Amino acid sequence: MLENARASRQPYPTDISDAEWKILEPLVPPAIAYPNLQEPKHSRRELLNAIRYRVRTGCPWRMLPHDFPPWKTVYNTHREWAKDGTMKTIHDALVEQVRQEDGRDPEPTAGIIDSQSVKGSTQGGGYGYDAGKKVKGRKRHVLVDVLGMILAVVITPASVQDRDGAVPVVEAAAFEHSELQKIWADGVYNGQPIIDLEQRTGIDIEVVKRTDDMSGFVVLPRRWTVERTFGWLERFRLLNREYERTISSSTAGVYHAMITIMGRRLAGEVTNIEGLRMYG
Repeated sequence: MLENARASRQPYPTDISDAEWKILEPLVPPAIAYPNLQEPKHSRRELLNAIRYRVRTGCPWRMLPHDFPPWKTVYNTHREWAKDGTMKTIHDALVEQVRQEDGRDPEPTAGIIDSQSVKGSTQGGGYGYDAGKKVKGRKRHVLVDVLGMILAVVITPASVQDRDGAVPVVEAAAFEHSELQKIWADGVYNGQPIIDLEQRTGIDIEVVKRTDDMSGFVVLPRRWTVERTFGWLERFRLLNREYERTISSSTAGVYHAMITIMGRRLAGEVTNIEGLRMYG
């Protein structure tokens, strides 16, 4: 019965395919059941379709198309999944599956770290000013594996320096991924905070620098991987600007974008993740 609503409407390019749902269904928790209902009124798949539509298009909650479940129901589901870590749990499970599909161990041993400053919006909060990028908003501190899959992400005001933002990111990754041994970074990740971080976690943080014989634009070893991940995130309009009021909701948006990318890759809907066909 819950699938009837989806079958009765015209599909959107962002909808979860049947092949992808087979991968996601075991990971998605039951829909919220309210005391006055015998069973949830809306399917988990349709709720996830609505959340995905918003992350891709960047529309406000109240402007979700009416053939999705009511926007308040979708919003409440998103908020609960953001607060209780459901989005992260789904995301982390898919990271392991992508790594195994690529012939790698589920646990990574190396990663690449970088940050991305994003302009804020009038309704958001928790902003700062990144003087280097001349951006007022928030900064995403991201650590990815060698495939570009996110291992840890921390969102701060844009005024937080990269090396300071690296501390919670690397500590979170070290706690969740005990096999992590090496991280590549750019030249801003230096100084005593990084030295102390290496000593606490036992992870070697190596700076990949340009050499004197390089001129113009050069793709640096390893560092391009995290830049590609930022490129993937920019395909989702909600992430091109910081609209969310809370950090937890903003972080959940990043996880959901990566869930979309990994789910479609695992479902065989792309030939390679570099040439990702997002939505037709």
